[in-house]
Amino acid sequence: MRDEMIFEAEGKEIDLAKITRLYPAALISAGGESASVSLEWAELKAEQITLEAYVLICDFDPVGEVPIHRIELRYATKEELFAVMQEIAQKLQS
Repeated sequence: MRDEMIFEAEGKEIDLAKITRLYPAALISAGGESASVSLEWAELKAEQITLEAYVLICDFDPVGEVPIHRIELRYATKEELFAVMQEIAQKLQS
């Protein structure tokens, strides 16, 4: 059972059982700074921002606390991001 909850990506092993928040985002560049924003916001502002990557954010800190223990997986396309999300969903359902 333990191995079923391990997801490997970008050379990292992620224990899905320990994730407290898991969500997609867009990594953008604006004003010389990088920031993670919602996919919807990035699409609305597409002509005003520079999209660096699509990210899947995995937080391990308790909900309500500032996330310190975080893994961000980066993808070049939204399709790659969604494919990984589907793979994780299948692992969680088994």
